[in-house]
Amino acid sequence: MIKPSHFYNFLIKKNISFFTGVPDSLLKDICAYITDNTSAQNHIIAANEGNAIALAAGYHMATNKIPMVYMQNSGIGNAVNPLLSLTDEEVYKIPLLMMIGWRGEKKDEPQHIKQGKVTADLLDAMKIPYLILDDDEQKAQIQLEEAILKINETNTAFAIIIRKGTFEKYSIKNKLKTNYSLLREDAIKIIVNQLSGDELIVSTTGKTSRELFEYRVEKNQKHNADFLTVGSMGHASQIALGIALNKPNRKIICIDGDGALLMQMGGLSIIGAQSPKNLLHIVINNGAHESVGGQPTVAFGLDIPQIAIANKYKSAVQVANAQELELALKKLTENSYPALIEILTKTGSRDNLGRPTIKPVDNKTNFMQNLAQ
Repeated sequence: MIKPSHFYNFLIKKNISFFTGVPDSLLKDICAYITDNTSAQNHIIAANEGNAIALAAGYHMATNKIPMVYMQNSGIGNAVNPLLSLTDEEVYKIPLLMMIGWRGEKKDEPQHIKQGKVTADLLDAMKIPYLILDDDEQKAQIQLEEAILKINETNTAFAIIIRKGTFEKYSIKNKLKTNYSLLREDAIKIIVNQLSGDELIVSTTGKTSRELFEYRVEKNQKHNADFLTVGSMGHASQIALGIALNKPNRKIICIDGDGALLMQMGGLSIIGAQSPKNLLHIVINNGAHESVGGQPTVAFGLDIPQIAIANKYKSAVQVANAQELELALKKLTENSYPALIEILTKTGSRDNLGRPTIKPVDNKTNFMQNLAQ
């Protein structure tokens, strides 16, 4: 295994000192080390992977240095446009080193299987050279030397693919500390306990959907009122909007996260413009990409309710404890929608948190049968 400190220091010696991207569970150890040891100006956790490519391009043009962009392989899709229309050798020819976590290479969660199969194919299709980083430090250093040499020769992108277990464990030290009383799971339980019974929930990717699923199990309730968006980070609100517009007599609740909201914030504008009278958008904000290592987001520095109001939501409030959340849910009226409730929470989850035991396609089928009623 590779020590994150050794990997990082090697890059610094090679004059690669700017890092941007979206955190990934397979990269959490190296990303945590980068977070702890790089200045805020030289490490920017991007809203999405395409933004990261653009940030890297701007950095290179300003400094003439090679930037590093990190992402999970699921993020390649967000990065395709700027990789082909901005940094590509047939356009602006901008060099960068990409570090990609290879989810789905082996047995993995359903949302990662297809991405794992086509990761190399996608890079081949874009004609981006790549290598699979060896977990032996000496061999990995030789590979990195070759990758950087290739980037300098061609002035284009090069990708290193990271397998599970490549890096030694490293936990982020500079975690954001708050005094908020609620955990995300506490908030989800309060939301579910306030339901009248005919609402439909679209929950975002990561631990949110896992906690929702397990609370339904704990309450001995069916899962057919919940669409668990196990992948497609940032898109849960638009799934919910598509349902809300076509099922105007059903109340639709989107349970979103701060990282997901930031990734596709333009969705707020579309919800506001469509103005569905049956959509409640709940954003659980713990200020972190918790599911992939706890790297911070910028969400605590934003006024999310005001952003929603500026995007023509009819109502939007921020709450920070159980009593405020319960009151906000009870105060919603027919004239409140589309509505947004931001819930400020602390980070943390159960060590024994499981994963949904229902296949995604079965979840969809059961959910659609409920919608059809």
